[in-house]
Amino acid sequence: MAASINIDAYSDALVVLGTAGIVVPLLRRWGLNPVLGYLAAGALLGPLGLGSLIGSFPFLYWVTVVDAKNVAGIAQLGVVFLLFLIGMELSFERLKAMHRLVFGLGSLQIVLSTAAIGGVAFLAGNTTDVSIILGACLALSSTAIVVEVLSNQGRLATAAGRASFSVLLAQDLAVIPVLLFVSILGAGASRSVMTSLLLALVNAALAIGAIALIGRLFLRPLFRLVASAGTNELFVAAALFVIVGTGVAAAVAGLPMALGAFIAGLLLAETEFRKAIETTIGPFKGLLLGLFFFTVGMSLDFRELTRQPLLLFVSVVGLIGIKFILLTGLARIFRTPWSAAIETGLLLGPGGEFAFVGISMATTLGLIDANLSSFTLAVTSITMVLIPVLSHFAQQLAPKFKEPKALDHELAIAPSGGKGHAIVIGYGRVGQVVCSMLDRHSFRYIAVDNDAAAIPKHQRNGRKVYYGDARNSEFLKSCGLPEARAVVVTVAAEAAIDEIVRQVRALRTDVIIVSRARDATHARHLYAIGVTDAVPETIEASLQLSEATLIGLGLATGLVIASVHEKRDEFRRELQQAAGRSGNERLTRSGQKPSDRHVSDECSLSG
Repeated sequence: MAASINIDAYSDALVVLGTAGIVVPLLRRWGLNPVLGYLAAGALLGPLGLGSLIGSFPFLYWVTVVDAKNVAGIAQLGVVFLLFLIGMELSFERLKAMHRLVFGLGSLQIVLSTAAIGGVAFLAGNTTDVSIILGACLALSSTAIVVEVLSNQGRLATAAGRASFSVLLAQDLAVIPVLLFVSILGAGASRSVMTSLLLALVNAALAIGAIALIGRLFLRPLFRLVASAGTNELFVAAALFVIVGTGVAAAVAGLPMALGAFIAGLLLAETEFRKAIETTIGPFKGLLLGLFFFTVGMSLDFRELTRQPLLLFVSVVGLIGIKFILLTGLARIFRTPWSAAIETGLLLGPGGEFAFVGISMATTLGLIDANLSSFTLAVTSITMVLIPVLSHFAQQLAPKFKEPKALDHELAIAPSGGKGHAIVIGYGRVGQVVCSMLDRHSFRYIAVDNDAAAIPKHQRNGRKVYYGDARNSEFLKSCGLPEARAVVVTVAAEAAIDEIVRQVRALRTDVIIVSRARDATHARHLYAIGVTDAVPETIEASLQLSEATLIGLGLATGLVIASVHEKRDEFRRELQQAAGRSGNERLTRSGQKPSDRHVSDECSLSG
């Protein structure tokens, strides 16, 4: 039986799975980026790393990859799944709104970067054709790594994230003509290059239109049919079928598989199955993308690091520098803020995975010398490894270039202090309910928020909401904290809540502080640092569900409400005691008399 299977393929797969199951979790525990882990593992365990020593040390066979082809095919699906999920995060309307950056900023970046890098290659003694190929391949950046880094940081929706993704999308579209250009040069076609490219682009547009039309007609009915069966396995199978199927359809039409999957994601983003599909394919995407990064790392030849180290260093810095300068300048021309322009330039400065496809193809066709190909791919690999580091550096550097914004005149209105009033910090959905309850009981309050975009709208609607940062002690004083009777914290971020509570308690040891809490654990923490009352969202939701259920079952409303209040007090006492003090001790420290308890309860119920 053992002789009937491909041992090499299985042993190589075990190495990659071992990397995903052991090495990457360790890197996460140490706070390191998993992308770097896969890249480093691929370089170390690949055929050009320890795998090259199997002849001298046979035991390395079981801990290294013997043949990159054993895992390269399935690894390409990682990028396909990534682009599918990106498509689902967008929509055709959103993509239409980004057309200026995609076809303006992205196209200019590709053309200018190709010209600049190709010009340097030509000055280094390469032919015109080779220079154009090198320039075009190195002008493109790493969609897989950049998007993964931004996604993990939750920064795809930022100005830098939108600009980076727009350029990457334009680059993905540019892959088609670049590959065609290489294949035409390699085949020595008699027809002009421009004519061949034009015909190929027309065919590509027709193929994309056909995929989009068929998908719009059949995808929603397909998932409705599968969902009606109520079987999760069928739903998984349908999702995988759509992703791989659209990728294969694009490949048959001569397009990158990832582009077909991206179109499918765009189509499904408009359906009710979006969240279910994202959840279903998430694990597949993570593992397959890890395989892709592993294969990229395998292409790094350590011997290139020792052959011409100075030239390699200059090439790495030069490639990132050229693209950084062009991208930053172009982003500024397209009215991107300095901070976002700098971050975009650093993220997209390195080379990308397409260089391995394009340059390898040119080498196979005899257009590029093997030594030049190996050196160029080494440069590309090193720059790709640097992307997470450059991302961190960009976030540290970019804020120093933030342009000061003129403060809206409606935000410049300072809150006037009062006496015996409440201060409501945060005017989101929770804060608005609290303020409406205080209005209903004619209790004076000052509402503050730090959302500069929302404040003017609230004020134009007749709401007295003031702009400011409640973590600033001077701002709290201007809100009349020294004379306030209560402070209600309704913001959602735990770190912000902690800082606000500490600032308030440092200025007033006797003021009532009622704070929103995520859950019981967060509530205990808030009691420990000085709140009078913490209102855990999970507990309040369970109490309201219980109240609605009991009343719906026919129990007396008054009895139910009383029991809910009793249960709430029980939870409160348990949380206070767990925080290291009893309810009475808490009231004494805050200066709250038993007769004042209704104010705290009212604010708690409102939150």
